[in-house]
Amino acid sequence: MEEVAQVVRRRPDAAENPGRLLRRSFFHPPPERVAPRLLGKLLVHSTRAGVLAGRIVEVEAYLGPHNEQPDPAAHSHRGPTPRNRVIFETAGHAYVYAIYGRYYCMNVTCEPEGQAGCVLVRALEPVLGVAQMARNRGLAIHAPLRGIASGPSRLCQALGLTRTRHNGLDLTDPSSPLQLRDDGFAVTVALVTTRIGIRHAVELPLRFALPGHGCVSGRKSLTGKCVRIG
Repeated sequence: MEEVAQVVRRRPDAAENPGRLLRRSFFHPPPERVAPRLLGKLLVHSTRAGVLAGRIVEVEAYLGPHNEQPDPAAHSHRGPTPRNRVIFETAGHAYVYAIYGRYYCMNVTCEPEGQAGCVLVRALEPVLGVAQMARNRGLAIHAPLRGIASGPSRLCQALGLTRTRHNGLDLTDPSSPLQLRDDGFAVTVALVTTRIGIRHAVELPLRFALPGHGCVSGRKSLTGKCVRIG
């Protein structure tokens, strides 16, 4: 897949990035707790084309192998490998992997080192650099927002994320080109349903989305219940 956005290896100017950088402690709880709290936060990528940012509107939690209930859908299920090593390390890092040999998905690592919980970012609402995000997807610059980053591979393409350049980046580091930030967008309720696009542990209610948001993926499968986020 063509890498359309280049990583900027410099300290991002705080004035360019919205909100405040999330602390590492945010990511220390288990993924089923971190996942709903990520809703409404901003995934921000500083590139040569400018700052690209999307608001997280859908996520999925994947449990580490230390849990009593196994999660065979998690990449960490069989233990550490060269591919998934970053999941077993410090919380708050990007785990980016390839699918079908040409697309990418991005996870956020959670829990203390060695426990390997993570959260897949499934959909974003484009917020900054929207025209460039559309170009990265090969779309018209005025394309509907829903078609730009509604899906884990689409959002990686929109932000220009690849495994080679972004896997293992510290999302809590002020000098990182890829960050998770909080601009004060309030989320009090999340829709909870089962995960999609997997073959194992499909019954676990570990998918979280902003209720009624137009940028979520697979809207027909959002048939769960709403819970309060506290």
